[in-house]
Amino acid sequence: MTNDMLYGLVTGILFGFLLQKGRVIRYDKQIGALRLQDMTIVKFMLSAIVVGMIGTYLLVDLGLAKLSIKPMIVGSIVIGGLLFGVGWGLFGYCPGTSMGAVGEGRLDGIWGIAGMLAGAALFAEAFPFLKTTVLKWGDFGKITLPQVLGVNHWMVIIPFAIGTVFLFRWLEKNKL
Repeated sequence: MTNDMLYGLVTGILFGFLLQKGRVIRYDKQIGALRLQDMTIVKFMLSAIVVGMIGTYLLVDLGLAKLSIKPMIVGSIVIGGLLFGVGWGLFGYCPGTSMGAVGEGRLDGIWGIAGMLAGAALFAEAFPFLKTTVLKWGDFGKITLPQVLGVNHWMVIIPFAIGTVFLFRWLEKNKL
């Protein structure tokens, strides 16, 4: 096992542990988020995004990591987002939380895993067609928001982190 594989295993276990402890893999939390009545999942994911942004760019600035930016392709993002949203809405779990649900012993999560495998197989079969259509619609290349705005990445990260703190305060004040 390589170091990268070991790091992936350890961070995956840690992330799964935090998902379970944060109670975000519970069906009622998923439905509450979809109905905008329980923002536990939003708070959990925004926390992960802010910590990830700060940690990643700090490592990049220190020369300890390199970014591997994926291209911004509007067609695939819109269609993929719609498929993800419809699946989450119908099933009540997103892909990660369905894995966590099975890990907790809830067998309804198996349907989500089966759906992910079926979706991956369909994507693999459709890839030659998608490569010439959807994966070309609105291809802006490998860009980031700071590049689009023409600013240093910290000029996006710091206001985003501050805004997240204010959002959390507002959500807590409104018992969401």
